[in-house]
Amino acid sequence: MAMKAYSAEFKADAVALYVSDPSRTYASVARDLGVNAETLRLWVRQAQAAGTAPQKARPVKKSSDAPVTSDDVLEEENKQLKARIRELELERDILRRAAKYFAGGDQLVSRFQFVADHASAFGVKRLCRVLAISRSGFYRWRAAAAARAARAHADAELATRIKKIHAEFDGTYGSPRVTVELRHSGVRVNHKRVERVMRIHRIVGLHLRKKVRATVPEPSHHKVPDLLKRDFTADEPNRRYVGDITYLPLAEGRFLYLATVIDLHSRRLAGWSIADRMRTELVADALRAAARTRGGLGGAIFHSDHGAQYTSRQFADLCADLGVRQSMGAVGTSADNAAAEALNATLKRETLQGAACWSSAQEARLSVFAWITRYNTRRRHSTLGYLSPNDYEQQPDKVLLAA
Repeated sequence: MAMKAYSAEFKADAVALYVSDPSRTYASVARDLGVNAETLRLWVRQAQAAGTAPQKARPVKKSSDAPVTSDDVLEEENKQLKARIRELELERDILRRAAKYFAGGDQLVSRFQFVADHASAFGVKRLCRVLAISRSGFYRWRAAAAARAARAHADAELATRIKKIHAEFDGTYGSPRVTVELRHSGVRVNHKRVERVMRIHRIVGLHLRKKVRATVPEPSHHKVPDLLKRDFTADEPNRRYVGDITYLPLAEGRFLYLATVIDLHSRRLAGWSIADRMRTELVADALRAAARTRGGLGGAIFHSDHGAQYTSRQFADLCADLGVRQSMGAVGTSADNAAAEALNATLKRETLQGAACWSSAQEARLSVFAWITRYNTRRRHSTLGYLSPNDYEQQPDKVLLAA
């Protein structure tokens, strides 16, 4: 049996879900996520080693048989808090010193240079973690210092040649003509390098004002039919999907947005995506996730409403690339996408449990992540004879060939 592949985002969310609740065990969290407990333990250890996840608070154990008291627990928590405060103060000092490096923009090269200049004081590992860069990337950057210096020298000489050509033609030449002049004089150079050097040295050719097109139509021009006709069933997996976008309310009137892709055969949430903007990329990411889950969506139908994200040319092109046939109900009729609407309502009802909103984006994301994974792996669905979507697909006559 082939091993399952989990995305980096799934692993990070799984680790965050485990660490967020001290009362949960590896086994209980792994059971909800549908993964092996030792797999989850390995992810947590890897995240903690990389400095991307805190240590999970555990009850204090004494060496003797004496019971653990509340004072023992408080003392241990106090030690952990003091250590964390010291680390935060150190990180604050690092970021203060780094501010001048990023005055012109937080670029990756600036962060690498800061690590190189302060490695002896704070250590490469800590600096890379605080500045969110990989150590391997830093070491590769440092090893290439000599090559960068040689390239910078060559670029400076090229800039001198470009400035001469630019001046000869009264500042009218842009990168294409400058490239031709350089090649004609015997310089072997790529046009992209000329563009880069001119941009860095702010050498700009003459630009005449062009007419600006005020309106660029985004929606695809082809008419999308309704291929479901409110029949939200499928005889086989990976044949008919529905999807929708729903908002996730946060404190202070803010929102996250969740896009879903649901297999109508098993009601499995095959793909989903969360973002703070309701753009086409949100629904595109959800459909791509479903394609990864299923190993491809060739020949499948995807049904949605007429939201601007689903009617965009970008999404139509993605469906064509994946071999997906688009389907849409009537405009303004929620019943034509009732299956997706029902899942959204259930999700928010069972996660918020009467609350008006989540207190933070992180809380909302973890709550939705936990619910979706539990929904697929354990939550019993009345339409499926009270089996979970995953269990329903694992029945002998429901085996998904492309899973």
